[in-house]
Amino acid sequence: MSTSGPHFPGTSTQERQVSPAGAGGPVRTAVDGSPRGPDGAHAVQSKIDMHHHYCAPQWREWAGRHGLVKPERLPPWTGLDITAAIGFMDRAGIATAVLKPMLPARYRSSAQLREAINITLQSMIEVATAHPGRFAYYVPLFLDDADASSWAVRRGLGQLGAVGVNVTANYGGVYLGDPVYDRVFAELNDHGAVVDTHPHNLPDGPPGAATVPGIPNFLCDFLLDTTRAAVNMISNRTLDRFPDISVILPHAGGFLPYIATRLQALGRFCEPPIDPGAVREYLGRFYYDTAGPMAAAGTLLAHASADHVLFGTDYPAAPGDTVLDLAFPALDADPAFTAGQRRGIYRDNALRLMPMLASV
Repeated sequence: MSTSGPHFPGTSTQERQVSPAGAGGPVRTAVDGSPRGPDGAHAVQSKIDMHHHYCAPQWREWAGRHGLVKPERLPPWTGLDITAAIGFMDRAGIATAVLKPMLPARYRSSAQLREAINITLQSMIEVATAHPGRFAYYVPLFLDDADASSWAVRRGLGQLGAVGVNVTANYGGVYLGDPVYDRVFAELNDHGAVVDTHPHNLPDGPPGAATVPGIPNFLCDFLLDTTRAAVNMISNRTLDRFPDISVILPHAGGFLPYIATRLQALGRFCEPPIDPGAVREYLGRFYYDTAGPMAAAGTLLAHASADHVLFGTDYPAAPGDTVLDLAFPALDADPAFTAGQRRGIYRDNALRLMPMLASV
């Protein structure tokens, strides 16, 4: 298949050799270690955004030309460019954003999927190289295609310098934690990979339509999707079987912190039964991002340590004014966090989880 611009067919013999993102200087840190500027605004570039969506323009053009999507029907934010992203990051005091690639389509073959992933990876590498220190990126995985996912792990993590992988909570109704994904998770475990998750529409819903008329799916259904994936990973003891991976749950874990006690009490009715101790253990082992705006943190911190909370904006799916005018003030004012914990959330926790972010 031809593309306008560089062509990256999805076969190993045809893969173009792409250099990893160029080594930039270390991420800038605020002089006083604070995430805020002297005027009280979020101006000092110190934060690390672990939840920053990216839809490659090269992929949009390619997917539209091959009839995989209608670009005009994609969410408007998918058309925002890197210039807009950097402007938002500068206003928000974000030094580095980890790109969560979006390439939603029904691919006709594994080879076509690999081409889509290659185009997206190349686009993110070009962005990171053009703006040293500002961007890192995840490898997109489609776990319902084990061969393509295995290839993407080797290519993205093994060759191209990605900092982790991004997966969705379910694929065709099969949720994370299901043994069908064990082959890919074993490879991720070999890499000691960070596995970043993201929800989508609930299974069996009408394509492109709200489950409840008038209520966007991202408002409620996305949180349930994440919760189902987390509970399924607890049930199948995913982190015990693959102990070297780290799993990030977005949006503060969906509903998981709120149903933790319920799950401990009633998990015995699951098949297989869920041990209450496993619930407590896994809530402490998962990582959580603040994208949202997140709910009040007290419930989350009753089950997880603050050093497992990571800053995320959800930009540009969450508009810039939502992040700056709602999410930031709520996070800054949340009484559940100390000033030191908040500094960890904005930056230090991400560096402990992903040391390579210090020099992306």
